[in-house]
Amino acid sequence: MDARRPLMAGNWKMFKTHTEAVATASELLHLVSGVTDRDIMLAPTYSALVPVGEALQNSNISLGAQNLFWESDGAFTGEIAPGMLKAAGCEYVIIGHSERRQYFGETDGTVNKRIRAAIEADLRPVLCIGETETQRDADETFSVLDKQIQNGLQNFALADLNHLVVAYEPVWAIGTGKTASTDQAQEAHQHIRSLLEKAFGQDLAHRTRILYGGSVKPDNVDELMQMPDLDGALVGGASLKADSFGRIVQFQT
Repeated sequence: MDARRPLMAGNWKMFKTHTEAVATASELLHLVSGVTDRDIMLAPTYSALVPVGEALQNSNISLGAQNLFWESDGAFTGEIAPGMLKAAGCEYVIIGHSERRQYFGETDGTVNKRIRAAIEADLRPVLCIGETETQRDADETFSVLDKQIQNGLQNFALADLNHLVVAYEPVWAIGTGKTASTDQAQEAHQHIRSLLEKAFGQDLAHRTRILYGGSVKPDNVDELMQMPDLDGALVGGASLKADSFGRIVQFQT
C-alpha cells in the first residue's frame, strides 16, 4: 500500500461558470493547503480549465479534464485535443465516464483510443469502468469489468501504463444516493487489481491506483477508504462545495 498514494478527484461535470469554478477552487485550496500525504485533482468544465489552472498553479491540487478526443487537431466540432488540455495545465484526464458511455455513445474502443492519446500527450488517464444495476442484479459485475479492462487497455505495453489510474464507478450508485457497501467496493477493486495483474504483471497491478466513484460523501468516505484496495475517490456532487470536498480529501482511516 505504501506505493499507492491516495488520489482524491473532484469531477465537476457540467456545473459552474468559470467565475464560480475559480471561487470554489480557491476556497478548497485554502482548506486543504496543508495536505501533503495524498494527491488532489479537480476536473472543471472546459471553459474553466485555464482560469482554474491559474488559480491552482504551484499548489497541491492538480488540474484534470473530463474528456479528450484522440486526434491532435482537425475538423471535429465540439471536441478538445490532448495538446489543448496540456496547454491549459492539465495533468489528468477522465476517460470513459459512465455518463459519456450512456449519453454520448462512448465504447470500449473509443475509450482505448482516448487513453492512447492521453498517454502520448503525457496526461494521466483516469479510466472509468463499472456495471449497471441490471448487470449487478444479473450477477454480471465481474464479466462487465473483465470486458471493460480487456478492451479498454487492449494493445498497450506495460511501459505505457505507468501513470494509469482506474476508477470503479458502479453506475447504479452515481448520483443516486446509493453507495456500494465497503465489502462490495473492496470485492470489485480486488477483482480489478487481479485483472491488471493477469494482463500486465504484479508490479503494475500493485502500483496502479484504483479509485471508487459512486455517491462518495463526507459521511461515508472514512469507512470506504479503510478498504485495502481503495486508493482514493472520484467524487461528483459532493465535490461541488469546497467544505464538503475538503472533508472528503481529508478522510480519516
